Amino acid sequence: MADIRTLDLNLLKAFSALLEERNVTRAARRLSLTQPAVSGMLARLRESFNDPLFVRAPHGIVPTPRALELAEPVAKILRDIDGMLQPAAFDPAQSEMQLTIASTDYALRAVVVPFLARLRTLAPGLQIAVRPVENRQLQQQLERGEIDLAIVTPESTPAELHARRLFDEEYVCMLREGHPAAAAKKLTLTRFCALDHALVSYEGEMFSGVTDSALLALGLKRKVTLSVTSFLVLPEILRDSDLIAVVPKRLAVNTQGLTLLSPPLAIPGFTKTVAWHERTHTSAGHRWIRQQLFDTFS
Repeated sequence: MADIRTLDLNLLKAFSALLEERNVTRAARRLSLTQPAVSGMLARLRESFNDPLFVRAPHGIVPTPRALELAEPVAKILRDIDGMLQPAAFDPAQSEMQLTIASTDYALRAVVVPFLARLRTLAPGLQIAVRPVENRQLQQQLERGEIDLAIVTPESTPAELHARRLFDEEYVCMLREGHPAAAAKKLTLTRFCALDHALVSYEGEMFSGVTDSALLALGLKRKVTLSVTSFLVLPEILRDSDLIAVVPKRLAVNTQGLTLLSPPLAIPGFTKTVAWHERTHTSAGHRWIRQQLFDTFS
């Protein structure tokens, strides 16, 4: 009895060529092999299937009933193997692929929202989940397939991951329309430090951030009276108070009821990148999705 573990798949290619050509010489030419090599493969096929498979005829060879029975199963196996070796086609309009994105609340507003708007138009069947970024677990989460893309910064991206810059961000001051400080259209450093500030802090110093480091370098200090853990709650807080906040510009634009002013000192911005694992690097679907993200911020 034939054993699949000892069956050379090249024999199936030879069988297919012999079946179509009905001639050993032409089959050898089609396979770029010598005639003796194909004759030897036919001998091995006969032994594997315990049947002559092809018998001599005046103008070549003719298949036996057993060979004809094998024709479609062998053709299917060869088609399946060929399909395995070809990249899977990706049709965004028909895809129901699932995608998980890790994002901070800032990136949710500045990156994910415009990205989703693009995807909903081009690939409405995609299923997308968004979960918080866990910097310490990022490498493992991408490796295990728990997330597919992470919207992070270069500093928090493990060196083993693929990454690409999306954009550079800068800071602006945000305060309510009608705020006493908004009338001047330009903040002085003295007035800026005297105002009550709201601060977003994910971790670390609760009442100190990048703005405070920039002020400290000038020997100055501001008055931070509120610290929250989310950028998304800030607009509502600022609209109902005389607090001021230094926020990323992409978060502040098109925010109703609020005014934007330039900071009276240089505050270092930051870069947003997207990171992904080698696991999805060559996937047709993931490559298409990443390109849409790049194009959104090109």
